Amino acid sequence: MIIGDRLRILREKNELTQSEIATYLCTSQSYYAQYENGKRQIPLDRAARLAQLYNVSMDYISGLSDNINRGFK
Repeated sequence: MIIGDRLRILREKNELTQSEIATYLCTSQSYYAQYENGKRQIPLDRAARLAQLYNVSMDYISGLSDNINRGFK
């Protein structure tokens, strides 16, 4: 699963729109949509903000782990 897929799944799971996430990241909806559809790489600082918002690990967002939990267990 690619990063964009994970971003979309997390957003939908939290019942948020692309516009709401774009506002949170101080960007436009169309720009954020490019992160989800894989046309643009999400910068590390924005991925970190989303990890905090969704309370998930950066490893999960980046696809390095399927463990959605934050921190070490």
